[in-house]
Amino acid sequence: MSTKDINRKAPRRIAQAILNSLKGGVVPRVGLPYIAVGRTREIEAFLNDEEIISEGGASFRFIVGRYGSGKSFLLQTVRNYVLDKNFVVVDADLSPERRLQGTQGQGLATYKELIKNMSTKTRPEGGALALILDRWISNVQREVEQNGEGLDDNDTFNARTEKKITEAVFSLNDMVHGFDFARLLVLYFRAYSDGDDELKAKVIKWFRGEYQTKTDAKRELGVNIIINDDDWYDYLKLFAQFMVKAGYSGLYIMIDELVNIYKLTNQITRQNNYEKMLSMYNDCLQGKAHYMGIIMCGTPECMQDRRRGIYSYEALRSRLDQGRFVGEYKDMHAPVIELVPLDYDEMYILIEKLTLLHSGLYEYEPKLGQDEMIFFLKNEYERIGADKLITPREVIRDYISVLDILYQEKSIKIYDLLDSGEFSYSKVVIGNESEDTVKDEYSEFEI
Repeated sequence: MSTKDINRKAPRRIAQAILNSLKGGVVPRVGLPYIAVGRTREIEAFLNDEEIISEGGASFRFIVGRYGSGKSFLLQTVRNYVLDKNFVVVDADLSPERRLQGTQGQGLATYKELIKNMSTKTRPEGGALALILDRWISNVQREVEQNGEGLDDNDTFNARTEKKITEAVFSLNDMVHGFDFARLLVLYFRAYSDGDDELKAKVIKWFRGEYQTKTDAKRELGVNIIINDDDWYDYLKLFAQFMVKAGYSGLYIMIDELVNIYKLTNQITRQNNYEKMLSMYNDCLQGKAHYMGIIMCGTPECMQDRRRGIYSYEALRSRLDQGRFVGEYKDMHAPVIELVPLDYDEMYILIEKLTLLHSGLYEYEPKLGQDEMIFFLKNEYERIGADKLITPREVIRDYISVLDILYQEKSIKIYDLLDSGEFSYSKVVIGNESEDTVKDEYSEFEI
């Protein structure tokens, strides 16, 4: 990102959304370029994946890092980038009710969440399925018009449009469940051309996995199949192929909070989820999936624990474990990307950006200069155990709190605040030094 991008002023609504999200400990969905710092090599790896996927390949990556280390931030950064590259993105957080595999609807619940959050560049907030289908049909109709086919008669025009749509989805018939998937796409077109909103809603309901029984689906749509716990992933592969036919670059699947599988107490249930993960991984690397990227996020424990983590499933461990030559060097072509902490320089740039956002939101001249920001960082990093435990999330939350207090309490300076009981847990200055003395002491902490 250029210096111009770093220093440009964010709109106030964006600045407020960013600061509120970060202070609450969550990653903002908007405005990430205003606070993006570091992770250059990781992002480059994902950009390489994006090119492969758009050419018909597939990719599977794990992002591994401690709580607050920036996993979700990196995931959202990649999400925003691939949306700009005309990909469709579906994302979901796993939970006790949402897993990769389950016997009581947990796998299907994950699928429903993914489809609900289906996003495009023009609909980044989710709920884009109907928009995608309508756009696809509109594009096919435009192609028929440009070829001058059936323009004299509406029935002929619709018939030729349906023929082109049928031809476009014909290749899906060779995939698992592809025949019914293609049939429903044609059914959606008929409802679209007839102005039958009720039938369109029923088809969307089926694609969202909301039919409970095959009987209901048969009665309302004439299909003898519904999406369930066991086959939901097959439909995501179908969607990936369809998205390309609909004019998109492909489909990205992003799944966070793998720790919820790690927390499962039943060993068989955990193993079944890891088996599903293995199946998805193999599909991507063996060429069984096309135009599809999968990214999953988890902590080092849920990844590396040989008793309950992903590495407890030997078939996955043997595929994902680092080679013996990987030590201080990081292999960004490996399926597992481990996040290292941001260094001092990167953290300084980050809080500098936060200072600009905060002052822009509340319309005041920034009170904190380089010395004060260095003082804050040294204060944070000299806490006991900070070298192992501190994360960007904690530093960001602390710094926004400091900015809020300094804005509300006009007479307080950062040196007084951090040397007070408010931040006594991170106190690094002892005694009654003057402000100038304190500034001199921290002037050696170069950025």
